[in-house]
Amino acid sequence: MRLRKKHFAIPEMKENPYVFFETEGLKDRWQEIFGNNNEIRVELGAGKGEFLRQMALRHPDVNFVAFDKETNAFIYAARKIKDNELNNVRAVAIDIEKIDEVFNEDAVSTIYINFCNPWPKPRQQKRRLTYPLFLERYKKFLKVGGKIYLKVDDRDLFEASLDYFDECGFKCVFKTFDMKLEDFPDNIVTEYESKWRSIEKPILYGIFERIN
Repeated sequence: MRLRKKHFAIPEMKENPYVFFETEGLKDRWQEIFGNNNEIRVELGAGKGEFLRQMALRHPDVNFVAFDKETNAFIYAARKIKDNELNNVRAVAIDIEKIDEVFNEDAVSTIYINFCNPWPKPRQQKRRLTYPLFLERYKKFLKVGGKIYLKVDDRDLFEASLDYFDECGFKCVFKTFDMKLEDFPDNIVTEYESKWRSIEKPILYGIFERIN
């Protein structure tokens, strides 16, 4: 379900010092932007930013860069970053197709993809964030040995993604078709995940390591 258009979102986000709308110049500026050379992790499709907020608080010595072009939701992530003074977080409001313009080679250690759009129709599948075209983009900046963490509620997407990762030089180091909370005490349960768990819909989870 689409969120109602928030006409205030873009103007407010453009006044937020934690948010970027352009990719130009970012590649070479992350150390300057964060004021350190700490590890960088990325979240794709960050939405309202609750996963991001909790991760940033848990890992103050890690830098996080969140991406989402849907400002109707991303405005709430931007507010959380600013209101909580999360100086180890930045938000980039662009199409993820441009993500390889944002980082230099080997700049990122980890990518999180949580509950992305499954794009179920055959003609839509190339828009999946795990589709090979996207995985090849990520490899331009994800270190060898770096990991992608995938958490979804759509089995068809998850099964297809297993093939995508294998095709693109990633090793599946862990997977489950039913992620039980008691087995993952550190799991961050967002509002979206909580909704599916309340109706006992299985959550699928995988960790994929770049090997070449």
